[in-house]
Amino acid sequence: MSLLPHQLELLSPARDADIGIEAVNHGADAVYIGGPAFGARATAGNDIRELERLITHAHRFGSRIFITLNTILRDDELEAARQMAWQIYNAGADALIIQDMGLLELDLPPIQLHASTQSDIRTPEKARFLQDAGLSQIVVARELDLRQIAAVRAATDPARTTIEFFVHGALCVAYSGQCFISHAHTGRSANRGDCNQACRLPYEVLDGSGRIIAHEKHVLSMKDNNQSDNLRALIDAGVRSFKIEGRYKDMGYVKNITAHYRKLLDEIIEEREFSDAPLARSSSGRTTFSFEPDPDQNFNREFTDYFVNGRKDDIGAFDTPKTPGRAIGWVTQAGQAGDKWFELEVSDKTAVLHNGDGLCYYDLQKELVGVHINRAECVNAKKGIWRVFPKNEIAEFKDLRKGLEINRNRDMDWIRTLDKKSSDRRIGLWAELRETADGFALQLTDEDGFTGSATIAQVHQAATDTVKAEISLREQLGRFGATVFAVHDISLQLSQPWFVPASALNHLRRDAVAALEEARAKGFVRLPRAEPVEPPAPFPEDTLTYLANVFNHKAHDFYVKHGVKVIDAAYESKEEEGEVSLMITKHCVRFSMSLCPKQAKGVIGVKGTIKAEPLQLINGKEKLTLRFDCKPCEMHVVGKMKKSVMNQHFKEMQEFPMQFYRTRPAAVQS
Repeated sequence: MSLLPHQLELLSPARDADIGIEAVNHGADAVYIGGPAFGARATAGNDIRELERLITHAHRFGSRIFITLNTILRDDELEAARQMAWQIYNAGADALIIQDMGLLELDLPPIQLHASTQSDIRTPEKARFLQDAGLSQIVVARELDLRQIAAVRAATDPARTTIEFFVHGALCVAYSGQCFISHAHTGRSANRGDCNQACRLPYEVLDGSGRIIAHEKHVLSMKDNNQSDNLRALIDAGVRSFKIEGRYKDMGYVKNITAHYRKLLDEIIEEREFSDAPLARSSSGRTTFSFEPDPDQNFNREFTDYFVNGRKDDIGAFDTPKTPGRAIGWVTQAGQAGDKWFELEVSDKTAVLHNGDGLCYYDLQKELVGVHINRAECVNAKKGIWRVFPKNEIAEFKDLRKGLEINRNRDMDWIRTLDKKSSDRRIGLWAELRETADGFALQLTDEDGFTGSATIAQVHQAATDTVKAEISLREQLGRFGATVFAVHDISLQLSQPWFVPASALNHLRRDAVAALEEARAKGFVRLPRAEPVEPPAPFPEDTLTYLANVFNHKAHDFYVKHGVKVIDAAYESKEEEGEVSLMITKHCVRFSMSLCPKQAKGVIGVKGTIKAEPLQLINGKEKLTLRFDCKPCEMHVVGKMKKSVMNQHFKEMQEFPMQFYRTRPAAVQS
């Protein structure tokens, strides 16, 4: 079990060990990061030595490191995945995040297993099954509302399984694990860590009669997730692990967003300290920051809380997949022909523009135009007028005109702040100095109850100035600046304030800290591996389509063991050659365009005239069909695999024959 019911875990992403270390330093209780291979971010892998470096640092604070092994695997990859799991375990990692259930049929190390978002956990029944199959932490679908999350919690045991939920970052428009557009069009599988992000492309939307109802709109692109205002409600619904998206994100993003949620969660923990259900951090120490966290400062497509509080009509980033930043002012003078500058007035007169800042604005077609500042000069500080010299010629900036609102989407001063040391994480301790027969002993007791002691032989020399001597003792003993500790109190159990040389006290303190660090390391308890229930729990369904992502024989065997009768191969096996659902999503283009039949109900003059008929999406030569399943309120993006992808598959089959079955297995006889 990864968390006690009253503990909260802030789970941060890391592209590499350096970013992971800063995530810990900025308050992460756990970090998820890619291993050497088989992670759902193909270019975010890390070798074992780097992982060991991160694990060692995290464990000093009691923070955990979770390794992503969350792609679906071919039969010929299973042994390499098994060996990697053992390497990761031996390196000290705390959990594996998995999607492929075939892994549960292998000889894995006794490492805790967590269900990846690609496991597509939308129902209490699926959550309960994964708990019974031995998964200790499950990340429920981002599309769930508070009532649905609470239903998952009610169906599972808090002592056996922790509920994890994404609280920040980019949103995949599809249910995780239920998008195959990338593979159908390019052969690059999102379920194998190589998505081409077709959801961020612009599309023309056509109705059944071929009429254009939207032109060059990014209708599958969502705003970014931000649950800052919903943390208390999510806690009450049963969420205990709060996950930040972003294993491709840079250091500044991870520092800032981790710090943001650390502060919010700490506020809630403090609020409920004396309540009937007190909360606690799942790792040690307190974190302070040299900056004020601000999610708006990082790349974002504006924010949404998605479906947590029910369906809304403003969840899409349809105009642009880029970051619009925040409004900073408006153009006062666009410059004449030949000028290399324009002027703007900032709305906040204290705002400062910097060389290297990024500005942007929407042109008349609602396309975002970027402006890179080469040089910025303050013309009138009182009025907040700035002259901006862009990197490109003024003539290149379409629709730049007087009165135009300007946003800033890159602040160089902010970037420089986060390039430096920006946090301090300390574990609280209490120090007690007492005299011994031949010298002094120092005992340190930290906030987790670990102790470290040291003694030193030293002549008991009476102090000439007792007040000064006591001050000196406390000052020397309290110098923990180079360690991960901060002293709360120093107790002097002495018959009198002796004079002790600073060198002796420093030596005593260093030895006691070393002993405390050793005690913490020895006392660190690895997360236990959950045992699956016996007999094996039945899977909630007895038939699995390609949507179940079964890509190897071990995964097939797993589902057979759990009572499934018919199992289709994963889409990546190239058996679905006709039109199928390439994406299933809770997002509805009809709803976003006010064309939903449910919206029209009761509206005079339109009742019964609006139906959920299919729409077409067109991007260049790519055509997709949108079909609407109104009962569960879901949209299916329908298409088929390109011939070029199929042909490449046949070529690869000849060169590197896959062990995975090419034809669907016969139904298992009951």
